[in-house]
Amino acid sequence: MGKLGDMAKKAKEAAKGHPDKADKGVERAERMADERTGDKYDAQTDKAADAARRSYGSDEPRGR
Repeated sequence: MGKLGDMAKKAKEAAKGHPDKADKGVERAERMADERTGDKYDAQTDKAADAARRSYGSDEPRGR
């Protein structure tokens, strides 16, 4: 596995260990993307955030 794959694996493991912190990070990234695009891609950022949460096993619903 390459360096990027190793980094992704480590990030996923860290998120599984600290889902509350990971949820905050995902929410922050989603909010920032929405703000910078004027909510133009809101549906896509929602979908991406939900996929990110599922990737580390978070069952927290979308935070809006």
